[in-house]
Amino acid sequence: MGKLVILKFGAGSFAKGFPVTLQISLENTRPFSEVMGELPPDLELPLLFDRWQAVYRNLDLSARPIGIPKSTASTASIEACHQIAKQLRDRLNQWLHAESFRLIREKWLERLQPAEPIRVILQTSDLQLQKLPWHLWDLIQRYPNAEFALSTATYEQVPPSAHSTQRVKILALLGDSTGIDIQTDRAILEQLSGAALTFLVEPDRKDLTDQLWEQNWDILFFAGHSSSSQTSGQICINPTERLTIDELKYALRKAVMRGLKLAVFNSCDGLGLAQEFVDLQIPQMIVMREPVPDRVAQEFLKYFLEAFARDEPLYLAVREARERLQGLEGQFPCATWLPVMFQNLAEPPMTWTGAQTTNRTGTHRMSRRAIFTRPQLVSVVLTSVAIALLIMGIRYLGLLQPWELRAFDQFLQLRPDEKPDNRLLVVTITEEDVQAQSQELRRGSLSDQSFAKLLKTLDSYHPQVIGLDIYRDYPVGQTMQTLTAEMRQDDRLITVCKVSDPQSGGIGVAPPPEIPRDRLGFSDLVLDADNIVRRQLLSLTPPPSSACTASYAFSVQLALRYLAAQPLTQNAPLQFAPDGSWQLGKMHFQPIDAHTGGYQGIDAWGHQILLNYRSYRSPNEIAPHVTLSQVLSGQVTANAIKDRVVLIGTTAESFQDYSLTPYRTHQGTIQKIPGVILQAQMTSQLISAALAERPLLKTWALWQETFWVLGWSLIGGLLTRLVRRPVMGAIAIGGAIAILWIVCLMVLIQGSMWIPVVPAALALVSSSVIVYIKRLSRSRSIEHSSRSDI
Repeated sequence: MGKLVILKFGAGSFAKGFPVTLQISLENTRPFSEVMGELPPDLELPLLFDRWQAVYRNLDLSARPIGIPKSTASTASIEACHQIAKQLRDRLNQWLHAESFRLIREKWLERLQPAEPIRVILQTSDLQLQKLPWHLWDLIQRYPNAEFALSTATYEQVPPSAHSTQRVKILALLGDSTGIDIQTDRAILEQLSGAALTFLVEPDRKDLTDQLWEQNWDILFFAGHSSSSQTSGQICINPTERLTIDELKYALRKAVMRGLKLAVFNSCDGLGLAQEFVDLQIPQMIVMREPVPDRVAQEFLKYFLEAFARDEPLYLAVREARERLQGLEGQFPCATWLPVMFQNLAEPPMTWTGAQTTNRTGTHRMSRRAIFTRPQLVSVVLTSVAIALLIMGIRYLGLLQPWELRAFDQFLQLRPDEKPDNRLLVVTITEEDVQAQSQELRRGSLSDQSFAKLLKTLDSYHPQVIGLDIYRDYPVGQTMQTLTAEMRQDDRLITVCKVSDPQSGGIGVAPPPEIPRDRLGFSDLVLDADNIVRRQLLSLTPPPSSACTASYAFSVQLALRYLAAQPLTQNAPLQFAPDGSWQLGKMHFQPIDAHTGGYQGIDAWGHQILLNYRSYRSPNEIAPHVTLSQVLSGQVTANAIKDRVVLIGTTAESFQDYSLTPYRTHQGTIQKIPGVILQAQMTSQLISAALAERPLLKTWALWQETFWVLGWSLIGGLLTRLVRRPVMGAIAIGGAIAILWIVCLMVLIQGSMWIPVVPAALALVSSSVIVYIKRLSRSRSIEHSSRSDI
């Protein structure tokens, strides 16, 4: 937020000196610092100004004045004007360095920073003080974002206006153009975008007053001849009519009440005009303090409109335009002295984009440029960046992983239901099926006799591949040699084993001795800290001592054999890239590493990918189910088995072959699924991905996630700066979190992309809280300083 500096000049004179009061405040707040000083008597200063004015007015310049005589014996020159201007500048700064004024100067330097936007208001009704070139004060020169304006001792707030338009409305009055060029002014105005222009060219008095009475205007612009006396001024609206402001006061007062915010008099000798506008309480005026050459008037207008229309603050737009006139001072000396602003202290400065934001209650909405001053915007950005980097550092250490995985689980459960994968058939061995084998020799959930019958039945229906997800680390019985031969010769049969884990001391589970190594797949799973399966292990390197030597997962073996018979993938075998990634069919399988998505610092051993569960009401519904007894009793048709991947496994709870999933039941407990269903989920994912039917889950690179979190951190900080009321700010932050949640969910649904939601939400809230605390601390500091100064 910018600063407002008011210098109040008390009753005095250059013969007696002036008491001065300095007030410093934030925009739209009460002063937090006030100090008094005094400027000593100085009779030389007004005499120097009169000498400069005399030299300037006798220069041979094409200007817009009427009634300002030149001396017939004038010896004025540009060099003389520059010389006396330098003397006046030095004398002014010498006066302002007086010891009696030192407290004001020191308080200024103590409380104001050079980078801050600062409005400096010189509040005085003394015409001689108003005439001085205050822009040459070394303090204003030292502050590049400061600009001064004049104000009188009396002011009053303008009654609120309810009018609102989409464009800035400008009434351009082009008056008497005898001997001057005001068509260039018109051309400059016509090039202005975002404005609704109405031109009155040399109108009569009635036309002008009608326009001021009947329509709402934001800006009144005048170009033409004008002149001033000590307390009044007049404008030439056409070659025969000259009007004082007093003669237009009713129409102008009406225009102000209907929303007129700024009057620009691009004409000569405007201080008298400004004096007459005091009673009308117009918010802002820009006038030329002395006769102004055409070229200077036109260049100022062009530079000012360019800056103001790109939403530069009014004061900075005036300063920029005024300082750019320095390029003309070789031909037109002291051109930068001419533009000067008058400000109604009860009104805020107009902004281009906020020209119609005065609300019906009479309060003026602060423009975004006022809220986001450069230092404060830099502070918000730096705070947001620091918070984002801190959170990403905490995340990198894995401290956010439990929260991220829980959020990921919720996203998975909120996804739309998917139809079961009909390329698979799951043959379950239920508790009833186990009990039905009580008369047979059984070492596990499936006896040799039942297994032989099942294989024979399935083979007769020509499945594409058969997967036995049951450990058989023992040979077939002596009486079942036919089963032994069938297991060795049936290329469609894939079985499982478990690789030993030297770290945990697990010895693993050996494969069936009848099955060759190329038809083995390991059943090892990757469990997270909460024992939930969210990753799929595709391959590993078994230790030399392991009884199970399978390098590929059971699901990989099933998928490869199924894909080998499909037209789209039969000539596209599994390929390996140097970086360890796989190419299977149309899908690139990039293994996850220690820092992937919400996983941070994990052991990414083997070749792991994220498991993209297919869920239809429940992850149990991955594929059609039949029981062992249904198959053996002939209740399953050939069409249910032909060309499918048939997985055989137990669902009997007595064998406890269950795994935890990211899904939850209606009661809120974590949902468990049998091991054979989990293997079906993994097999389905590989087949669908290779055929480009269903994408794998993906994550962003670290730099992308960092920028994502940084963006939400910035949103939190900027929202807190934008929304000043705490309750509304909390609502805004809550809305932003809801949007973040929805965006992350939709990206997961539409693009199968897991993007950070927890770090982004933490950054959003943290940035908001820190910026709010800093703002609150700053306000309290200002209030404390205000109390101590007063």
